[in-house]
Amino acid sequence: MSADPLNRAGTPQRRTSSQPPSGSGASAIEVRRSARRRRTVSAYREGDRTVVLIPARMSEAEEQRWVSVMLDKLAAQESKRVLGDAELSERAERLSAQYFGGRARPTSVRWVTNQNTRWGSCTPSEGSIRLSHRLQGMPEYVVDYVLVHELAHLLVPGHGPRFWRLLEAYPRTERARGYLEGVVAADRLPHLPDAREE
Repeated sequence: MSADPLNRAGTPQRRTSSQPPSGSGASAIEVRRSARRRRTVSAYREGDRTVVLIPARMSEAEEQRWVSVMLDKLAAQESKRVLGDAELSERAERLSAQYFGGRARPTSVRWVTNQNTRWGSCTPSEGSIRLSHRLQGMPEYVVDYVLVHELAHLLVPGHGPRFWRLLEAYPRTERARGYLEGVVAADRLPHLPDAREE
């Protein structure tokens, strides 16, 4: 039996996959069309993919528009979700299994409020990882990148070539680094008076 609840006997379905628009958090988009679905559109993350469920009768133009709308909605939902320390530890465990074969085993993973110049830190001798509270509310792929970065330090303490080779396993490294660089650059911009004051 199929794990897909929409893929029932007598329910024709067409699936298409594509690359996401730049700036989205997912590495691939899968559109599933269903004859049973009349008006509603929904989307969810499935690993590194985003699955968008749409009615079979939609045109290609409507499909593209709805994929864009649903990607924006998912990103907004993810940016509001704040992980607790226990969830952060579970996430680190999953990321270690996925990208490092489970070799990076932190003894603790937690949020801290005393890191204002770093996104995260790791003490390999203790096995502890700390993430700055400033990451809370950022897209999940950015938080995952910082976790993967700190997990890699449990295997390679410095920032040499071996360390950066480890990070190549995470597919959104460059995108996440760009996001964080943008946040830092925005913080350094001069704050102009509010336009309403004119």
